[in-house]
Amino acid sequence: MAPVDPHSFADSTHQFANHISLSLYLDFASSTIHGSALLSLPNPHSGPLSLDARSLSIHSVLDPQSSSPLSFSLSPPDQIKGCHLTVSLSGHASFLVVFSTSPSSSALQWLSPPQTFNKTYPFVYTQCQAIHARSVFPCQDTPAARVCYSARLNVPRQLSAVMSARHVDRRGPVAGEGLLLVCGDQMWCAEGRVVEEFVMEQPIPPYLFAFAVGELGFREVGPRTRIYAEVVPAVLDSAAREFAGTEEMIRQGEKLFGPYEWERFDLLVLPLSFPYGGMENPRMVFLTPTVIKGDASGAQVVAHELAHSWTGNLITNTTNEHFWLNEGFTTYAERRIIEAVQGEEKVVLNIGIGWRGLNETVERFKDRLEFTKLKTNQEGVDPDDVYSEVPYEKGFQFLWRIERQVGRPAFDEFLKKYIATFKFKSIDTDTFLDFLKANIPGIENEVDLVLWTEGTGIPPDAYEPVSSLYTKILSLANEFSLGRVPRDDEVADWRGQEWELYLEHLPKSLEASQLLALDSRYTLSESKDYEVKVAFLQLAICAKCRDYYVEVEKTLKEVGRMKYLRPLYTALVQGNGKEEEKILAKRLFVLAEAICFSRGSSLRKEAQ
Repeated sequence: MAPVDPHSFADSTHQFANHISLSLYLDFASSTIHGSALLSLPNPHSGPLSLDARSLSIHSVLDPQSSSPLSFSLSPPDQIKGCHLTVSLSGHASFLVVFSTSPSSSALQWLSPPQTFNKTYPFVYTQCQAIHARSVFPCQDTPAARVCYSARLNVPRQLSAVMSARHVDRRGPVAGEGLLLVCGDQMWCAEGRVVEEFVMEQPIPPYLFAFAVGELGFREVGPRTRIYAEVVPAVLDSAAREFAGTEEMIRQGEKLFGPYEWERFDLLVLPLSFPYGGMENPRMVFLTPTVIKGDASGAQVVAHELAHSWTGNLITNTTNEHFWLNEGFTTYAERRIIEAVQGEEKVVLNIGIGWRGLNETVERFKDRLEFTKLKTNQEGVDPDDVYSEVPYEKGFQFLWRIERQVGRPAFDEFLKKYIATFKFKSIDTDTFLDFLKANIPGIENEVDLVLWTEGTGIPPDAYEPVSSLYTKILSLANEFSLGRVPRDDEVADWRGQEWELYLEHLPKSLEASQLLALDSRYTLSESKDYEVKVAFLQLAICAKCRDYYVEVEKTLKEVGRMKYLRPLYTALVQGNGKEEEKILAKRLFVLAEAICFSRGSSLRKEAQ
């Protein structure tokens, strides 16, 4: 066997499926899906074919023409990769796998009605990045394998389904569609069920497969953008206001990077348990409601996910060892879009926050320096365990370094050619570097490409941004340690990013009285912007300012975004003399788990 990816059982000597047709019956009562996957190959294949599966019951593998059984085997589970499903083919160009998911599927988050906004109906959503598509359906779960698909989702009539694909129809079940599934035709065609049909005609890596089912409504905010969320007017309306400028960002992205290839750019605001800020699923980005800040600044997360439409979705890393090709490029592209829409000063603040985050992450990985590289070795490593800001911010710094060397006009031309050359393909770091050297001759003599991609830590020619506003904020942060609270006129124009940058540069050794004085003036602990609130609460925990522990508890209970959970829990448990805080952390995690998460889902792991 010749693995194509350290996180997949897919064999590089085998063909990759180029189309998958899915039939999925969603059983909310048992938090399971009964399904079938018809995998089609470019050419007939004889011999074994390797697939990935995790927490799946494989009931049968069939010849789709005759329905006769095909031989298959399922290995014991590997802790990281799941199970190796081997199918034996004899000149087959397609085969059908009949399966059921487990309530503990690592990609599926099943929510009971009390865990939703509306408290009336259940909800389910997927999160397949990095290697979790295999827990929804059997597949070659590596970003090297791009695939088109169609899907039929059988759901309760009172619910709606959305997908990172084009919606084709909402109709009644048809007799015979469920015959081969474990649920059978009787359940498939039961009273009160409907079928939602989707098709994805552009080849995507499996981690971009996504759907959600719940009581959903929408608002139109542009010619190719709808905002979806639960049918809660307050959520839908506030999201529509926050993201009203989406079409302008798409147009700016097209000017910078070429045509938008995905037809629509819809947004789905998920319940609070969603563990990320956003997920760049093509045609429909998934978002946490915490990005709705009331001042349109949450659009920056949307800008990042939009940028993935060119860098990450259109061109994809072959494996997670080259993740920076997705995220470093996208962070660069996001900041170019934000600069075009909101101005250079806003971007400088964003880069400054990222710079601090990169330095903190490198310090966090000081005993695992491999994961401060851009091109990493992840053999035997769960990609979720080493997820960090390194591929985002170090990757951005690398591209920014090249831009400074060759000039923006030349780098813009290079980017457009790069995207046009590799669109709908998956590539690795060496492929990018070869293309870079071929199109910007001599760049390797000006920028140390090996140091940037294979070296640990932050290269000496990385660059902290400079601007008058950035410098002023850092100066005010330094003065605070001397007892000076910023005047009202000095912060009158500040919004979330300015306050976030300020708070993150305050010393961690503040007195509780200093924080109380700052908060009494600017009520940062009650900010609607979670970036600001969490940055302030971290300082409060470090200062053992227990006046704010009620707000810490409230925050940990109401959101599932790991960007906020990780630093708050870390602040509670790190350091000496924190027995009370450690007890609080354990108690809150148990309570929050019950509120935010449903049975078994390993998305809990992301929130930890």
